[in-house]
Amino acid sequence: MTEIFSYTAYRQLSQMFLAITFFHSTEYVLALAVHGKSNVSLKSLLISPSYLAAMIFSLLEYIIEIVLFPGLKEHWWVSNLGLAMVIVGEIIRKSAIITAGHAFTHLIRINHDDHHKLITHGIYRFVRHPAYCGFFIWSVGTQIMLCNPVSTIGFAIVVWRFFMQRIPYEEYFLRQFFHSDYEEYARRVPSGVPFIK
Repeated sequence: MTEIFSYTAYRQLSQMFLAITFFHSTEYVLALAVHGKSNVSLKSLLISPSYLAAMIFSLLEYIIEIVLFPGLKEHWWVSNLGLAMVIVGEIIRKSAIITAGHAFTHLIRINHDDHHKLITHGIYRFVRHPAYCGFFIWSVGTQIMLCNPVSTIGFAIVVWRFFMQRIPYEEYFLRQFFHSDYEEYARRVPSGVPFIK
């Protein structure tokens, strides 16, 4: 049981809690900066019951594995790869939010308004859904950083399935709003989430 108080556990769990805190606080701050206090709620923290359950599961996996199989958590190159993925995912997602400005919201727009423009510059030149791409990389990276094999696979599947449903739904409205401009953009630029056109 002393493994839970080891340097390995301290480092990996500290990185995880810092990653989660930074991710959610910057999501909220950017939403405030872009949309103003009157248009932002605590939902902009992006913390749902399902998300909390997944994070609790990953923490339980970590504790069980560090107690029963402490060597599993000692693969520093794996943990450092996960940390790099967390950083890259953050950069991609936050670049998307900053580039899109008012066009970025946490909820899918089903009605077109004057402020909603098709963003095809910056990071959007390379990826149609960089915020989703960044979150996918970030979320899987958090589990690789913890050397959590079960949660790594679980997060990859669950997050991918979420985006597999969300991207076509969102793009239905984007095609309605931007017509042939969006069709041409979608043909040219990948979604940014593996195996989702």
